[in-house]
Amino acid sequence: MTSSAQLPPPGPAPGTGVVVIGAGLAGTRVAQRLGAGTVLIGEEDHAPYNRVLLAEVLAGRYGPDVITLPSPPGPVLRTRVVRVDRADRRVHCADGSVVPYGTLVLATGSNPVLPPLRGLFAPGAHELPGGVHAFRTMDDCLALSAAVTPGVRAVVIGGGLLGVSAARALAVRGAQVVLTQQAERLMERHLDPASSELVRRHLTDLGVEVHTECRVRGVGVSDGAVRRVELADGYLLDTDLTVLACGVRPRTGLALAAGLDVRRGVVVDDLLRTSDPHIRAVGDCAEHAGRVYGLATPAVEQADALAAALAREPAVRDAARPYTGTRTLTRLTLPGPGPLDLAAFGDPEPRPDDDVIQLADATRGTYRKVVVRGGRLVGGVLLGELAAVGALARAWEADDPLPDDDSPLLHLLTSDGGR
Repeated sequence: MTSSAQLPPPGPAPGTGVVVIGAGLAGTRVAQRLGAGTVLIGEEDHAPYNRVLLAEVLAGRYGPDVITLPSPPGPVLRTRVVRVDRADRRVHCADGSVVPYGTLVLATGSNPVLPPLRGLFAPGAHELPGGVHAFRTMDDCLALSAAVTPGVRAVVIGGGLLGVSAARALAVRGAQVVLTQQAERLMERHLDPASSELVRRHLTDLGVEVHTECRVRGVGVSDGAVRRVELADGYLLDTDLTVLACGVRPRTGLALAAGLDVRRGVVVDDLLRTSDPHIRAVGDCAEHAGRVYGLATPAVEQADALAAALAREPAVRDAARPYTGTRTLTRLTLPGPGPLDLAAFGDPEPRPDDDVIQLADATRGTYRKVVVRGGRLVGGVLLGELAAVGALARAWEADDPLPDDDSPLLHLLTSDGGR
């Protein structure tokens, strides 16, 4: 791997500069906001890009260059960090470079979860066999895209947000897709049964064969490539491509090796500080108030809060506010033939005393539902024509009491404006 920019000449002693490890959405945003004196280290050979849009690249809607993030003004090193020396405040890299830091920011992201499938790894092997793809990086996306041809058989394992996006993108490219989901419905973490069924119908209309309550037990390898996927009931699926979309896990190896406090993620406080006052963490790898988000919006909000706190300008730094958490809204927008537009937030499953407003139009394929608890908006799902998303998102994020009268919510849900 090579550097895309040269480091400043040796000289800054530890304690004077900001170094960011991880060139994803969170790390790149911190480096952009802090300016020319910040060093960004990312191990992928590609320029920093928006991982959220990888499904659009796989679907052929965007080229890789379209989802590239704006380049930060400071040095960008394309190498892998192998060790953090907290005592001397230096970062050691795989290419032999040693980078001093005053403040270190861990934005190491997350790794795809590789399910314990029988036959997936040969004894002693660490690489996935041929025909099997994770779907996490640009390299994953490009390799999968190169392998997709019309009529190719593809099995997607995992029916969450990532699996649904991957299955749809492959179907749009002409693949014969089977989507397997262990839970009883698709995107069970975000959707209620009715909206999940609409997503399922959307996929089946595109030719995707969907199996829920379906556990994959193993894979069959022939000539170094996976050609069969075995379900728990013994049923075999023939496949040319197998996509693993089983979730992600915070990437915490560097933090653990450095002796930082790690639980599910790297533990941070409201100032995004780890257990070492000279090291901060943001994005998918960070655990704040017991929660690991793994979503784009919290990563951006954490990055902005941290950049403000570390800013050189006293006025910006003094105005910085602690990070207190993100009320996340999950948005899935898939244009093209048979477009799918979906938003979900909070808890869409009402309790007995909750108020629920629900509108559905089977002809137009729209579904709108909000849950109100104690006079506040606590969850909702919108699918189809989503003119109300902007206003509802603002109401959700503000967490302010709602009017006693339901008419404002009804107006939003039935409105053709409000973005």
